[in-house]
Amino acid sequence: MVKSLLAFAVLSGSLLLSSGCAVNPITGEQQLMLISEQQDIEIGRGYSPEIEKQLGGAVEDQALQNYVNHVGQKVAHVSHRSGFAYQFTAVEDKAINALALPGGYIFITKGMLEKLDSEAQLASILAHEVVHVVARHSSEAMSREIGISILLAAVASEGPPEGVMVAADLARQIMGLRYSRDDEKEADLAGLDYMVWAGYNPYGMVETMQMLQSQPGPRPPEFFSTHPNPVNRIEYITQEIQSQYYGLERFRRGEEDYRKAVLQRLKSPTE
Repeated sequence: MVKSLLAFAVLSGSLLLSSGCAVNPITGEQQLMLISEQQDIEIGRGYSPEIEKQLGGAVEDQALQNYVNHVGQKVAHVSHRSGFAYQFTAVEDKAINALALPGGYIFITKGMLEKLDSEAQLASILAHEVVHVVARHSSEAMSREIGISILLAAVASEGPPEGVMVAADLARQIMGLRYSRDDEKEADLAGLDYMVWAGYNPYGMVETMQMLQSQPGPRPPEFFSTHPNPVNRIEYITQEIQSQYYGLERFRRGEEDYRKAVLQRLKSPTE
């Protein structure tokens, strides 16, 4: 108990010393940030196994995982924080969702993959999540709604089962964090840049948002529970394409590759 309290005190002190302003590399504006980039990585690394578990575990198809990771790495490589060791994982959860942890740990659900039709659409979702990492939206949401000291203390704690139970509960809270609509708009527009810079047809993002907004049923897709839907989303994305990326419809769509690498394998996975 004393050891845990001492660890918590050290972590809290280090947070105070490291707190201050950081620069959002996308906007160039300063933002108040109570966590360092190294602590971003520690939190992502510490909680990614539990979150993967709660999302049903990784899809057991290495070829599919390699494809998703390849697309994600192309997008991450052109981002403003390409130095993070990004990891892109497809998980078994049937909800239509994607999730980004600090430090570059990104998950996309089987439910989302089944609804997409092309590699460009996949790139749009992964680019959107990469922006949340780059702009550190996840870190801001965690510090606001949970508290970074608590998160780091749980990651550093020893001695299951209490530590395991705390980590599992915090992982559920992380999965339920909501971004602001301003965060979402930034992730849309900077994500659009990233997917185009990686060589993808920008209309893949429009198609993805149309798919999400057209889902039937009384409840919206899980994606919108944590990624609130900004007003006029499709309109401002389309306007950005027409003003900044007009004529790039020839860029990669990848419908056939996506069908073979993802849709066919989800229906009948093979080695």
